[in-house]
Amino acid sequence: MTVSFTSAIKIMGFFSFYLSLFISLSIVPFSNILVVQAFTGTYGVNYGRIADNIPPPESVVTLLKAAKIKNIRIYDADQGVLRAFRGSGIEIIVGLGNENLRDISVNPDRAVDWVKENVEPHIPGTLIRGIAVGNEVLGSVDPTLWEVLVPAVRNVYNALDRLRLTNRIEVSSPHSEAVFANTFPPSAGVFKDSVLPYMRPLLQFFSQIGTPFYINAYPFLAYISDPSHIDLNYALFQKSAGIYDSRTKLHYDNMFDAMVDASYAALEKAGFGKMEVIVSETGWASKGDENEAGATMNNARTYNRNLRKRLLKKKGTPYRPKTPVKAYIFALFNENLKPGPTSERNFGLFKADGSVSYNIGFTGLVPSSATSSLLSIKVRELEGLAQIAFAGLVLVLIL
Repeated sequence: MTVSFTSAIKIMGFFSFYLSLFISLSIVPFSNILVVQAFTGTYGVNYGRIADNIPPPESVVTLLKAAKIKNIRIYDADQGVLRAFRGSGIEIIVGLGNENLRDISVNPDRAVDWVKENVEPHIPGTLIRGIAVGNEVLGSVDPTLWEVLVPAVRNVYNALDRLRLTNRIEVSSPHSEAVFANTFPPSAGVFKDSVLPYMRPLLQFFSQIGTPFYINAYPFLAYISDPSHIDLNYALFQKSAGIYDSRTKLHYDNMFDAMVDASYAALEKAGFGKMEVIVSETGWASKGDENEAGATMNNARTYNRNLRKRLLKKKGTPYRPKTPVKAYIFALFNENLKPGPTSERNFGLFKADGSVSYNIGFTGLVPSSATSSLLSIKVRELEGLAQIAFAGLVLVLIL
């Protein structure tokens, strides 16, 4: 609003200010809103558990500490997991599943009950820093969920406020690339017209409570959808010609940064240019079906190694150079029970036995298969030498 020093404009300005204040207070509970920082540093991992062969949560804590990973996301609020992480110092975003959204959206008391049952008992020992309400709802194939997302988010926040937890726990909702009508070049990023009526009030609420925009950004998915036109090196943070955005006069040497900046461009066009973007999922599959080009062990290693190096530099994007990019990698383990194409079961940084899937600098719970093979060879060599020594000793005694 442009402020004028004439009396009439002053009166109109004061009226407008108090009207806006009243509206905002009718949406957000009357409390001191303290923006919660739900992310330490810039690197986190998604801890999915759709598997029957992965290590127990207590071992996962040991694994994460060894890898110095301080941020994780889980897709539910599993009580065993939250108990195992008590005292670990690892910060967690828990998930409220899409199947709960309708009930929570129309029943504020149910939202309070959910927080009391799933979150409050673990505070403060377990560092629950956020609740992700739903996952990839807007733009999904079920538009009936689009309508209930904002009321559900609001009720969860109000529940936290009633329990005096808004100073500890952030409320968010991650999105897929399906919310965008266009993302190329990055400056052309824009939300779909069909999504905007639901996205705009969600962003308005998040801007009031200080929640970032969470996006699941996968160069892997972009590449396998059009491998003949996308440079694999560009997707893998390798040396390439990159792309040039003529509108912003910015050059992009990797697709990940371009995806993040496309999100910033879409937010600007929707009127929320100051909102931070955090990548809630990104990763690369180490194995896939015949039609999943690029799903190889070497490409997964290259992407995740280069991404980790990029995030640890704590730098921004070409369009937001002063805002360090933060991202959660998908995923901690290969999940053998996930449905869908082969790639869905092969995004893990670690195998089911806790060994590394490939080397990007992490230490596993057990040696990798290559290391185990080497150790076996060494053991056999020592056993052979022992047998020779023993035979020699017997020969000496006989003589």
